[in-house]
Amino acid sequence: MISVKDIPDTEITLSAIRSSGPGGQKVNKVATAIHLRFDINASSIPGHLKQALLALRDRRISSDKIVVIKSQSSRSQECNRMDALERLNQLLIKAQKFKKLRKKARPSKASIRKRLDAKTLRGRKKNLRKTLHSL
Repeated sequence: MISVKDIPDTEITLSAIRSSGPGGQKVNKVATAIHLRFDINASSIPGHLKQALLALRDRRISSDKIVVIKSQSSRSQECNRMDALERLNQLLIKAQKFKKLRKKARPSKASIRKRLDAKTLRGRKKNLRKTLHSL
């Protein structure tokens, strides 16, 4: 299973930006939010994982095949950096999960026989009703 630790640091671009929303005295001075960018095509991850990532159809994956994650939940830049890397890791884990193929199920012979017998009984009951009302 491939995680963020297996990806070289040169392939993940982390940049500090100013957080949006209300702030205090330091709001225009401190860049605590983290903007993570990860180019899927230029990365060294295996091809099957690249295809799985692109098949996720996640809104964080742009049309240029770049994962963009913005983390601004904490006031600490380091906490936001860790959060962004963890979210990328969760995306990689999600892409590597193997989805079991659904097998077409067929009803058993006994269940088919039971259903047909019930239909026959219902039909006979309705036929009996017809003969009673016609008198």
